[in-house]
Amino acid sequence: MTRKVTDVTHPNDRRPANPWQRVTAALHTWRTRRHEHAPPTGDTESPAPEPVPGANTLWRMRTTVKDEPGSLAALCTALAEHRVDILSLQTHPLAEGTVDEFLLRAPGELSASGIATAVRTAGGNDTWIERADAHDLVDAPTRILGLAARTALDAAELPLALRQLLGRCTIRSQPAPAGGGRAADGVPVEGALDDTVMRLRAPEGGVLTVERPYLPFTPTEFARARALVELDARLGPRVPHGRDVLTLAEGGDITVRRADTRDLEAARAMHERCSDRTLKLRYHGPVGDADRYLNHLLSPRFGRTLAVQTASGRLVGLGHLLWDGDETEVALIVEDTWQRRGIGGELLGRLVAMAAEGGCRRVYAVTQSSNTGMVAAMRGLGLPLDYQVEEGTLVITARLGEPVASGAGESGSASAS
Repeated sequence: MTRKVTDVTHPNDRRPANPWQRVTAALHTWRTRRHEHAPPTGDTESPAPEPVPGANTLWRMRTTVKDEPGSLAALCTALAEHRVDILSLQTHPLAEGTVDEFLLRAPGELSASGIATAVRTAGGNDTWIERADAHDLVDAPTRILGLAARTALDAAELPLALRQLLGRCTIRSQPAPAGGGRAADGVPVEGALDDTVMRLRAPEGGVLTVERPYLPFTPTEFARARALVELDARLGPRVPHGRDVLTLAEGGDITVRRADTRDLEAARAMHERCSDRTLKLRYHGPVGDADRYLNHLLSPRFGRTLAVQTASGRLVGLGHLLWDGDETEVALIVEDTWQRRGIGGELLGRLVAMAAEGGCRRVYAVTQSSNTGMVAAMRGLGLPLDYQVEEGTLVITARLGEPVASGAGESGSASAS
């Protein structure tokens, strides 16, 4: 399933007419419930963990102060009175006032609301605070240079880089209108910033929309995001050239490599060799619609794709990792004659590793309960899994970074998802 497909909605007074529409409507309901625009769970409205005596806690805080002498000094004094150390400070000038972004180390017993109250008393407004971790100790210029380097090496990194630069946000990509011309909705070349939404010209001519409802963007963040997008545009299409040659258990070698839209014809040829059942398990709809999703799926703008090819160069499997906020979708398809050889499990493991490396907290697969191969492959990850069934559609979510006890999972290969 792709984002383009799962965003389809249906009128409330009419039940979806066919199985494909029922799958789409059920998945839309699931995603709407799980992706409501709400503040991160680590903000001041969330229950704080039990304090540990003598321990310190890292916090990221943002507040707006008046742009006048002494305002920042008053804020620092108020924090010092509560034994809060300021580890780093960034300023984001506004037309009126200044947004100050802090990395703080506070006594473990001091709550987020306690810090926010002290800041408000010292003149801070619109204060936002959440828990930080050791990764936030890297200074901003170093972190931004690292994101730029990753973007330069791989076009698929741009959405991830923007998310890591801006925090938890929703990124949507809208393709350019057919026949070229101006970007959709007339977004100017320099982009547009409107409080919690920024819109940027995508390198391929479409529009990237970035939304963070719980925290407005600053002009400084907008400029940084524009710089990353401009870097991506100047470098053009690119995919890492690395590839791994693997030997299957029954013998014979396969190659696993990154894929993009240049593999479109090979992917369509693989579809021609797949059975209707395999195509339905993967795309959940009429088999005739399978080909029209490939251009979207193979685009690095929406995620990463791994391809499996034989020694003769024939493409026999695809694995997709599709960016979707803090959760990321994984999807697989393996040509019928190459199923049950461990290819699906190999693809899935690599995709999940990519998601974890990119900072994703969860990955989910949308499939059917009859797709035992995909279910077994997800269980074989050795990660905690959540199962949800909506109108016959099975959604399996794996929580990354939380391994289950040894033996809890089962290995298996996946034919499709």
